[in-house]
Amino acid sequence: MRIFELTKRFPKEEQYSLTDQLRRASRSVCTNVGESWRKRRYPAHVVSKLSDADVEVTETMIWLDFALHCRYLDAPVHASLYAEYEQIGKMLGSTIAAPEKFCYNERRTAS
Repeated sequence: MRIFELTKRFPKEEQYSLTDQLRRASRSVCTNVGESWRKRRYPAHVVSKLSDADVEVTETMIWLDFALHCRYLDAPVHASLYAEYEQIGKMLGSTIAAPEKFCYNERRTAS
């Protein structure tokens, strides 16, 4: 939501390019994580959706770089958002590396 609010101040000529792309990528991180959670019974599906989320993290970071270089974001705001997305990427990487810790297991939950 922070990205959504910040992009409201981007120039109108960026509405269908940088603004739209940045909003879509950042939202896609959340939706892919949500989809992976609903499919946690299937580790391969979890990894697939979390991998998609990780790709969207990288895309968001690249669009943030463009926003900084176009001077639509100042350096401190960019640095803060960039650091948050780096952290999200690390968390996704950890989960992708050990999906069994997060997946639904009927035997484990039955006891």
